[in-house]
Amino acid sequence: MRDPYSIVKYPKPTEKAVRLMESENKLVFTVAKDATKKEIKDSIEKIFKVKVEAVNTTIMPTGKKKAYVKLSLDTPAIDVATEMGML
Repeated sequence: MRDPYSIVKYPKPTEKAVRLMESENKLVFTVAKDATKKEIKDSIEKIFKVKVEAVNTTIMPTGKKKAYVKLSLDTPAIDVATEMGML
């Protein structure tokens, strides 16, 4: 397996990302373009010690890949964001 930090690059602290944290318990990250959903899931679980339920990805017009990571209900996304220093 690749290094988790080479897959997950950085969080996206946008207004939409904060709304998703509060309403759907999701975090938004910029990830490596060649990373698979399974690699992203495993990396997030390893880096933040959380349980990931689902990962959705999209490639932006700029060519960067964005991952929407839904966390399990026992781990609030806001707690993880606070730990990262986003809030």
